[in-house]
Amino acid sequence: MHPWKPWLGLSLLAAFAVQAAVVYKWVDADGVVHFSDQPAPGAEKIFTSSSTAGTVLSKPSAAAASRLAPKSAAASGLGYSEFSIVTPMNDQTFFGDDVVAVHLNLTPALKPEQSISWHLNGKQLDSPSDAAAFSLPQLDRGTYVLAATITDQRTGESENSNSVTFYVRQPSALAPLRK
Repeated sequence: MHPWKPWLGLSLLAAFAVQAAVVYKWVDADGVVHFSDQPAPGAEKIFTSSSTAGTVLSKPSAAAASRLAPKSAAASGLGYSEFSIVTPMNDQTFFGDDVVAVHLNLTPALKPEQSISWHLNGKQLDSPSDAAAFSLPQLDRGTYVLAATITDQRTGESENSNSVTFYVRQPSALAPLRK
């Protein structure tokens, strides 16, 4: 083997490792941050220092930081310091005839002039207007998105909770342990 071959290979490797990578970053309508090597409408172009693993991306712009900042429930005027769906957890999977327990973390408690409406896959559920916890029995197989909305009946002001996606799977008819 010639002595120059390993050096040639190492120099080519070093040339590719030193190149800066371009990453495109954007936030969709749901507030989810996306990164890609392909440009997208409204994407911010970010240059990394190198294309190696563990690279730190540049600091987001002030406009991007304001879009990424979590919304304060108290700032909305409804006065809740905590308003989020605790169960089911995001991306949780239920099997067979499991009952899906739903629980809303609400601090302070619901005020008398306010009501809660629940939405499953965009359709309003028939639940009591003050229900912060209930169950969804025997859902069909599929993907479900659950969200809650608090509405002040006096002012008409409303606030939405986080949305939670969960899955229901049914056992196979061929499963040996099926009832």
